[in-house]
Amino acid sequence: HGQSEWNLKNLFTGWKNPDLTEAGVAEARATGRMLSQRGYVPDAWFTSALRRAQHTLDLILEEMGIADVVIARNRALNERDYGDLSGLNKDEARGRWGEAQVHQWRRSYDVPPPGGESLKDTGARTLPYYEAAILPRLRAGETVLVAAHGNSLRALVMAIEGLTPDEILAREIATGEPLIYRIGADGELLEKLEV
Repeated sequence: HGQSEWNLKNLFTGWKNPDLTEAGVAEARATGRMLSQRGYVPDAWFTSALRRAQHTLDLILEEMGIADVVIARNRALNERDYGDLSGLNKDEARGRWGEAQVHQWRRSYDVPPPGGESLKDTGARTLPYYEAAILPRLRAGETVLVAAHGNSLRALVMAIEGLTPDEILAREIATGEPLIYRIGADGELLEKLEV
């Protein structure tokens, strides 16, 4: 998704539901224009249950001239739940719990923040949905557009690219940053295209 109001404020967002900033709207529109210019025409559209991802997808589709389509919205694609950190300023959290602890909660693969999800937990929620709802469309040769969140997308990227937990931890997905993959009929990654 594009930059959200809470991304701008440096807050842990998780399942909270802020909308996009003006910059986030611009990022979404730029992605829509880029996809359109490259000739991508999605056959299926997926997003989370959260406003910032849904708004991003709506803006992308508007820029692509696509209207009146059925969009699959599912909480399985929601951002990682940051639990007790949700709504807290990241710098203030570091001051309260220490840099090392907050870094471990944010960047370890399997250590969740208090009351929240680790990336491993997020993948356990996201990957079954991908395998049941999205992957069959890709295997059928369809073009699929997913507008989701940094951590739910990192879980998908890990599976698609066959990355280890250590490799995915080094992967950042910036707001508004599109990723384009070609997936074969066997479900395997054929090509990661440059944006």
